[in-house]
Amino acid sequence: MDNNLAANSAARKERLIALRRRKEGKDVNGNGESSHFAFKQRNYDPETRTLRKRGQEDENEDTVEKAVEGLAEQIIKEDEEKRKEELDLFNIQPKRANWDLKRDMNNRMLKLDRKTNESIATLFRQRLQSMKKEQKGEIDLLASMNAQEHERDDFVENDDESDDE
Repeated sequence: MDNNLAANSAARKERLIALRRRKEGKDVNGNGESSHFAFKQRNYDPETRTLRKRGQEDENEDTVEKAVEGLAEQIIKEDEEKRKEELDLFNIQPKRANWDLKRDMNNRMLKLDRKTNESIATLFRQRLQSMKKEQKGEIDLLASMNAQEHERDDFVENDDESDDE
């Protein structure tokens, strides 16, 4: 155990010394030779001092551009197809052309429906009363006219009250 700790500490010291030398610019290999990183001349040939022309070895390299070459066109096509599906006019337009008008008029129509039902009920009562009078043999034209005028006045008053609401 003691031997193992000593070996670990010695290895750590060597690594720290190598790290310090590397930071100072005195990079040393294990052989004691100083090493420096050689620049890779991609476009320049130092021997002839001219520009290199791309050869076949450069064309065989895997690049990101080659990896995603057809990907952009594929994504554009998929996006166009999705947009065509989403913007299909038959799916967007309402079933009926006047659906928004009906929605807006619904509140107004509720009031009118109530008034219409009330007026139908009064007409029905009038007919029933007139039929009863005919059956009894008593036809009072003046009384029926007064009743109709009275009902019209009541209807106008109810109409004014409901409009104020």
